[in-house]
Amino acid sequence: MKPTILIVEDEPTIVDTIQYALETEGCTTLTAACGSPVLSMLARNSVDLIILDIGLPDISGIELLKQIRNDWAVPVIFLTARTGEIDRVLGLELGGDDYVVKPFSPRELAARVKAVLRRSRQMARPAEAEPVWSLDADRRIISYHGIELILSRYEYNLLAVFLRKPGRVFSRDQLMAEAWEEPEASMDRTVDAHIKNLRAKLRAIRPEVEPILTHRGIGYALREAPSRISHEHCVDFQKID
Repeated sequence: MKPTILIVEDEPTIVDTIQYALETEGCTTLTAACGSPVLSMLARNSVDLIILDIGLPDISGIELLKQIRNDWAVPVIFLTARTGEIDRVLGLELGGDDYVVKPFSPRELAARVKAVLRRSRQMARPAEAEPVWSLDADRRIISYHGIELILSRYEYNLLAVFLRKPGRVFSRDQLMAEAWEEPEASMDRTVDAHIKNLRAKLRAIRPEVEPILTHRGIGYALREAPSRISHEHCVDFQKID
């Protein structure tokens, strides 16, 4: 989708130069020769960036930016004929994203526009939370905070049972029935030994967290909520092989 750039500049030759440079780069442009129509234009149009001349005929570009910032967070690049540091710093402190001093290279301005748009899109993009757990049932791989765990056969089976129903409390007998091929041939304390080994491996990655909780007299449960678990190639199984 083409970004829409609003050019607020009163010199027609400069406007034409900017329009040509930006439209060549695939942008759509809107123009205003003074500051008075800018707020209504922003209300009517979806604008991705404003190129704003500081020396407008009816209002200072810095004053106009103050009004814009009351309602819009659209990125702004200042155009200025002034080279004084105070003007440039003031404009940026008020919320300007960059500035270009006249006379300027159209290619440089286009490059700055692309850079500011790229930064603003990255900031607007919500961060994707890394899942605490990742289960790949086809390859029998479980990762914890992005780190692949080295698990024995029954350690994997136990952890996969927990990941299937996080938060549920399993008794030792239930875990034996789910994770062992011949549960009747094993002792219930075998579960405790494997849980102890699992906890040690998880603690080596995140020592401050205890993901497997003990419910005394009942059994064990996984602490993490299901929304933080990624199931890759996950199958619906009654018992894990």
